[in-house]
Amino acid sequence: VIPYPHVPAALRTCGEKGIQAAIVISAGFREAGMEGVERERELIAIAREFNIRLIGPNCLGVIDTFTSLNASFAADTPPGGPMAFTSQSGALGAAILDWAQAGRLGLSKFVSLGNKADVNEVDLLRAWAEDEHTRVILIYCEELANGQEFIRAAREVTRKKPVVAIKSGVTQSGSRAVSSHTGSLAGSEQAYQAAFRQAGVLGVDSMKSLFDIALAFGYQPLLRGDRIAIVTNAGGPGILATDAMERAGLTIARFEIETIKALEQYLPDTASAANPVDVLGDATPDRYRFALETVAAAPNVDGILAMLVPLAALDIESMAEAVVALADRTPKPVLACFMGEARMEAGIKLLMAHGVPNYSFPERAALAFRAMAKYRRIRARPNPEFATFDVDQAATRVVLDKVRAEGRVTVGDAEARRILQSYGLRIPKSEVADTPERAVEIASQIGYPVVLKIASPDILHKTDVGGVKVGLRNAEDVRDAFELMVYRAQRYLPEAELWGCQVQKMAPPGGLEVLVGMNRDPQFGPLVTFGLGGIHVEALKDVTFRIAPFSSQEAEAMLNEIRARALLDGVRGQPPADKAAVVDALLRVGQLVQDFPEIVELDINPLVVYLQGQGTMAIDMRLVLAEEPGKAEQP
Repeated sequence: VIPYPHVPAALRTCGEKGIQAAIVISAGFREAGMEGVERERELIAIAREFNIRLIGPNCLGVIDTFTSLNASFAADTPPGGPMAFTSQSGALGAAILDWAQAGRLGLSKFVSLGNKADVNEVDLLRAWAEDEHTRVILIYCEELANGQEFIRAAREVTRKKPVVAIKSGVTQSGSRAVSSHTGSLAGSEQAYQAAFRQAGVLGVDSMKSLFDIALAFGYQPLLRGDRIAIVTNAGGPGILATDAMERAGLTIARFEIETIKALEQYLPDTASAANPVDVLGDATPDRYRFALETVAAAPNVDGILAMLVPLAALDIESMAEAVVALADRTPKPVLACFMGEARMEAGIKLLMAHGVPNYSFPERAALAFRAMAKYRRIRARPNPEFATFDVDQAATRVVLDKVRAEGRVTVGDAEARRILQSYGLRIPKSEVADTPERAVEIASQIGYPVVLKIASPDILHKTDVGGVKVGLRNAEDVRDAFELMVYRAQRYLPEAELWGCQVQKMAPPGGLEVLVGMNRDPQFGPLVTFGLGGIHVEALKDVTFRIAPFSSQEAEAMLNEIRARALLDGVRGQPPADKAAVVDALLRVGQLVQDFPEIVELDINPLVVYLQGQGTMAIDMRLVLAEEPGKAEQP
């Protein structure tokens, strides 16, 4: 905590004394400009020289409530609890500690990482996975420089305990200029969402959601299914809760006849024994307790939401005691929704003091249950298996080296198809012609009808200059299209290098146009895209993402995540598309962009998907390389 000019010397003295860990709360390092960057590099060098693990600099410090350690700049030590929290922001960390101090949450560990010169989220994940006092891990991050390592570590940790994370700054990061469809669709937010999904991390978009979910995981048993029972003393809130649960993808449990009969025999005639169970506004604590215990004992109920509104003559604290008693006995998670504030305050404090999370509104409880259901599926996922195909890397290297030798970074359709073919993707027959006569000759060899495309390393979006003509059925059509296409290209882009025109066999009719692409994220590496293709892709933005490498199960999930998935399944009696072939194409593209990290953007648009068993065909494609060889290395 000393002024930054003295920190390096103090750290060196620690190293000479054999100290193996240090927390640098002092600011004035990387966040303070280039001079600060140099000071931080000096710190890192000293830490490595003496094998010191370093937290910070520019951080709030470390708290461990179970060893009564407060090595932080915070005023107080928060109460102990089941949540371990790490924050890259010290100021946000201070607010979190204040919330904890007010009794809103209990912390096992708190670490403010600051500039992350050494210790980072991956280190903490692995440590806290084995911590007996921690049931749920919470992360606030501004960037994850070691993205691939984070995915690997989190994938292991989330099999043991839930990890909930919020990432800030997603809307403005990674805004470099891009030339491909995929590049314009992909960004930092998509990369982090894909990373969290693949790692099993529960990503949230607000601090409110972070703590709502953390409370459920921290204090209640894990959810064993998605069937939820609701007990309420008011019909309207019960209906709101039902809607919220269904919108969250949960199931409103259907009671067996024995459960319904038991409720009907005890409850008044005007009460509801169906789900949601309405015990009416004049409910006594005994009636409320009986309904809660009866639905909790039902075999087809996985979780219980206890709702209450502050109607007249209601003994709210006794009602809260009934909920607490149930939570103590049942192995199923119990969440509360005591709606209101002034009259509800004592009851809510009682719930929270005994580890029953209370949510002001049913929608928040539904989101907590949804996270618990999602985590149940995460734990059940098999370990990913990454396919490796027998490909011709040498053929791809020849193309890329030629492009580099010519001082270019763009790889147009005529060259890119050789790369895709070397990685096992099916493409139509094609050849580049430099004259109209040669184009006619190629067309007669390929067989009519054909497609003509302008061939130029400087023209990536050919349709913008009228550079594509389909359905050419004879020599006259080919000759006329060639001459017109070259004329248009020379007129609109006189500086472009023209190779002529690419003559391509018309793809078989039918099929669905999809997009497969990749944009290389600076933190996570190759971000592979799948979605509806064609000319409307950027307008519709019906796409989903995964970070390579990914398994065949992840590739299959991509097909189910787009809004147009029904088109792949077959509509109005049509047979389904060849989804297995799409999965194969996604995995092959994933391998390509891992094998060649200098590829920073890739588009296959469209990839035509035919009926089941008929495969796919890559119709148009392009690649973009890093400006300098070796600049786009795998994270």
